[in-house]
Amino acid sequence: MQPSAPRRRVVVGVDGSPSSCAALRWAAEYARLVGGVMEAIHAWDTPSAIGWTGPAIDPEFDLEQARERFAQGLRGVFGDDRPAHLVEYLVEGDPSEVLIRASAGADVLVVGSRGRGGFARAMLGSVSQRCAQHAACPVVVVRPDHEVRPDHGRPG
Repeated sequence: MQPSAPRRRVVVGVDGSPSSCAALRWAAEYARLVGGVMEAIHAWDTPSAIGWTGPAIDPEFDLEQARERFAQGLRGVFGDDRPAHLVEYLVEGDPSEVLIRASAGADVLVVGSRGRGGFARAMLGSVSQRCAQHAACPVVVVRPDHEVRPDHGRPG
C-alpha cells in the first residue's frame, strides 16, 4: 500500500472585509475542487505604542476584538455550517508577514484585493500587494465585485 499524498494547502487571509469574504468563498471552493485543506488565517497586529505612563493598548482587548472579527468573517461566509476541510488560525503579527510565512509549502495563497484599512481608490491593499510580491507560492487576489469561481465560471 502506498502512503497517501499530502493534502493540498490553500491558505486564505481573513479580516472580515468584503474582499476577504470573497477570497474566503473562492478559497473554500478551490480547496473543495482539489481535495485540499483550507487554512483560514486572521492576523492582527498589537500596536507597540508606549505612552508617557506605559502601554497605551490593552493586548487582551485586541485579542478579543481579533477573535470576534475572525468569527464574524467566517460566519458571514459559512453561517454556522463551516466546511470540514477548514482549519482556523488566529495569529498575532503583521498580517502580510504572517500570510507570507504561511505561504511556505502551500499550493496557493488567497487574499482579498483590499482589506479593512487603506484607501477606497487603491486597486490593491498593502497586504495583498506585499503577499503578491513575496509569497512562496502562487497568489490569487480576489475582488469583491468581480468574484470568479476557481473553475473559471462566474457565479450563477
